[in-house]
Amino acid sequence: MTDNLFQPFALNETITLNNRILMAPLTRCMADDDLVPTQAMAEYYGRRAEAGLIISEAVIIRPDGQGYPNTPGLFTAAQVEGWKKVTQAVHDNGGKIFAQLWHTGRVAHPHFFSEKTGSDAVIAPSAIAFEGTVPRMRELVYQKPTPATKADIEQLVADYAQAAANAIIAGFDGVEIHGANGYLIDQFLHYGSNQRSDEFGETPENMARFPLAVVDAVIAEIGQDRTAIRISPGAYVHLPADPRDRAVFDYLLAQLESRNLAFVHVGIFDDALEFDYLGGRVSSYIRANYNKTLVGVGSLTAEMGSAAIAENKYDLLAIGRPFIANPDYVARVREGKELVEYSEEMLMSLV
Repeated sequence: MTDNLFQPFALNETITLNNRILMAPLTRCMADDDLVPTQAMAEYYGRRAEAGLIISEAVIIRPDGQGYPNTPGLFTAAQVEGWKKVTQAVHDNGGKIFAQLWHTGRVAHPHFFSEKTGSDAVIAPSAIAFEGTVPRMRELVYQKPTPATKADIEQLVADYAQAAANAIIAGFDGVEIHGANGYLIDQFLHYGSNQRSDEFGETPENMARFPLAVVDAVIAEIGQDRTAIRISPGAYVHLPADPRDRAVFDYLLAQLESRNLAFVHVGIFDDALEFDYLGGRVSSYIRANYNKTLVGVGSLTAEMGSAAIAENKYDLLAIGRPFIANPDYVARVREGKELVEYSEEMLMSLV
């Protein structure tokens, strides 16, 4: 019933995947104290290399992008060297891997970076704090961010491009720009977090200006064939919903389609969620407005994904937590074997 998942898929003339099952990005907080990937991480990713493509856990592009403990970076020589062990393990086992490039924006916390940067400033589109505390470190309360200046934004664009260059040096096959889940790029795309009145706010064209500048800078650095993006048109985490957001994503998706990326990846934890202003599910909305390669995700089973691909709802299936519980997920699905059920305890170790 899932045969279509095991067909090779050409992202473009440069990259062909062995199958249509992707490993979704899964934050594990298992880098060392210098945010360098460890040997245990190399072994963890290597065991999952039968996926058509692994999208790495989110990787910080610079120190002030950190919002969670021990999340890996891609901005120092030591971090690049650490990632080389990861990518080599994946390639040795016949797989491919993209780095997901990340800045958490207003969800960052100076606890993680103030000593490195000499500043407590949390950067975001507008001075609107996210209410709550840092997961895994509940004593840390989010603070009101500092709105990014035009110079700040230009530097961020350059830092994304440099992180993409570092990813290729580290052996990644490409990058996925993390423009979803209420982090920095996504914060510019939603009215609930972007209340600017300059060239980066108020209208769809302005609100998409920074995200598209990042996309264009990464393409200029490593090529459109190695560049992808994840987006969340439906505000569901870290952001309040606003019906005006739809016009922003209508504009953004048309612009992304013209750039011929490796793929666009749906950003949603549960694709059964529906949004009135999108007319239903996030994946359905994106497919209606984007005709190139689309990756579906969101608490889907292999059977659900296979059926959706057969109906042209998307082209590739990304699987998250079941890959934590089942390093051999692809083989188990192909052979019809029962899956090990995921549990929260599994987050405490890399197996």
